[in-house]
Amino acid sequence: MTFRMIPLIAAAAMVGLAAQARDDGRFANSPLKGWFESLHSKGGGPCCADADGTALDDVDWETRGGHYRVRILGDWIEVPDDTVITEPNRVGRTIVWPYYVGGRTLIRCFMPGSMT
Repeated sequence: MTFRMIPLIAAAAMVGLAAQARDDGRFANSPLKGWFESLHSKGGGPCCADADGTALDDVDWETRGGHYRVRILGDWIEVPDDTVITEPNRVGRTIVWPYYVGGRTLIRCFMPGSMT
């Protein structure tokens, strides 16, 4: 490996770590762990059972025409109404639970934040 590759590999590793949060046991004692695990979309699907939530910055979500949109990997995606979690957001940050099928990004659950 050449020395020119080291900064590229290090940068790629940092981007990958920051992009998604995974419960690898670090949050086992969090007072919000049970609450996160109890979240379900209006369609009844569990949010945390099969997908990891990703916190979004305020510039990466919006409302348009009475519906939410999120920006994931540079693409704006319409949030289906039945995936919106309407109970109070205990963390304040906007969170989306995406999943991927056949090259498409779909939304399992979406919890709007406070836009502060």
